[in-house]
Amino acid sequence: MSTAGSVSEPVSGPVPGTSAAPGPGRRRRRERFADRTRGAGQRVAAAWRAAWRALLVFAVARVAGLIVVTLWAHRRGTHPRDALGLDWDGLWYHRIADWGYGTFIPGWETPGLRYSDLAFFPLYPMTVRAVDTVLPVGSVTSALLVAWLSAGLAAWGVFAVVDHCYGRRVATALVLVWGLLPHAVVLTMAYTEPMMCALAAWALYATITRRWLTAGLLSVLAGLCRPNAAAVAAAVTVTVLADAWRRRRTGLPQQPRAWVAAVLAPLGWLGYVGWVGRQTGGGPRDIATGYFAVQRRWGSQYDFGVYAAHYLKQLVLDPASLTAYLSAALCAAALALLVLALLDRMPLPLLVYSAVLVVIALGGANFFSCKPRFLLPAFPLLVPLATALVRARPRAAAVAVVTLAGISLGYGAYVLTVVTVPL
Repeated sequence: MSTAGSVSEPVSGPVPGTSAAPGPGRRRRRERFADRTRGAGQRVAAAWRAAWRALLVFAVARVAGLIVVTLWAHRRGTHPRDALGLDWDGLWYHRIADWGYGTFIPGWETPGLRYSDLAFFPLYPMTVRAVDTVLPVGSVTSALLVAWLSAGLAAWGVFAVVDHCYGRRVATALVLVWGLLPHAVVLTMAYTEPMMCALAAWALYATITRRWLTAGLLSVLAGLCRPNAAAVAAAVTVTVLADAWRRRRTGLPQQPRAWVAAVLAPLGWLGYVGWVGRQTGGGPRDIATGYFAVQRRWGSQYDFGVYAAHYLKQLVLDPASLTAYLSAALCAAALALLVLALLDRMPLPLLVYSAVLVVIALGGANFFSCKPRFLLPAFPLLVPLATALVRARPRAAAVAVVTLAGISLGYGAYVLTVVTVPL
């Protein structure tokens, strides 16, 4: 017979010093999170395996450009870091990163001009300031590090977009051609183009793969980077509207996330434009027009191509610099490639994005030498060139690449160390 003291009573709750076993619901949530993390890691690894060759050729092209600029800068008595990090707009971004907004310089060459740093969007200089806070390398070096990392992410995004739409060989060739454009030196300078191109490319990839919220959020960030990043918001919004119309016609349900993306897409650009309006005046009218008033004081405004037409006429009548003729040739090439994109029925997000970039670049007044830089983010226009390079015989393709590399590397060093026109 057992006594009460010998009976083993069950213990309720966890034993002291041990943790309770997770319930079925909590365990399932952990497993789902682990599966998502593992799946995301596998997708990133697969994307890297697909893109590494394209990224390698892009890195070789841009490192070669850096070497040429460094050698020529030393020959001209200029420090290459200053040429890459403190020339033209790079100096303005340096000042914003170090001291914030508030710098303006009266224009001495034309009465009425007043150069204000409010013309420059904030994401890049604020990122430089954050990196400079963490890394003890100085703001100029931080600016170059951010630009170079952004350029690598941009090349990856460009590859992902073109690979999805046209195939891996065309994508690899396009990344190479993009990295060897005459103005590709900007991708290794302390400018906003590398960051804007990275955000734009991945926003376009999210759009064509229907990752709507990601597309909207990346569009917000791109809109905080450059004024012509409005092209990203336009691409996302038009694609959402076209998808909604298709779903309505075919009886498919609408996607709420797509509409959220369309609402989010322009908020970054509109937010900065509105903030500048508050800084310059504060009234309802100033909020909408203040940023454009700042641009007019720089001598920059939108005139639907009137200035560009007069500039081209002047090139025909009077001799001009090499940069002027090359800029004109690249603008004409962009128009021709846009026509080809329309005829070839380029995917809608890429077509809208490229068309808006071309319209903004060619329709703006003044700073004609900068227009090829404004067109640099329009990488989808290079699809015909990349396709031709893939289809060419190996010897012809090699000659084309070597010729393009010679022009790109030489011209990049030329515009940074010789000429005195804005880049």
